[in-house]
Amino acid sequence: MFDTNRGARLANESKSAGPVRDGSDFDRLKQRVELMDERLDNIDSVLTAVAERIMKQPITFNLSCPHCGKNIEIAFVGQPKPT
Repeated sequence: MFDTNRGARLANESKSAGPVRDGSDFDRLKQRVELMDERLDNIDSVLTAVAERIMKQPITFNLSCPHCGKNIEIAFVGQPKPT
């Protein structure tokens, strides 16, 4: 005959077969993710401040070509965001 409770039994067995974890592992992981998010926000803020400061003044790179020896000048001119 067919076992009508087989699906429920299998579901209960699979739930109990897994590793037992308490909330402290989850809390630690959550705290580490929050710290990483905060660090990434700080890095973003620093990079944004540096980029805004650099873009206020022109930057010029003078290079010489390693093959032909010709001088190459590359200039970056930025415009700060209007406030």
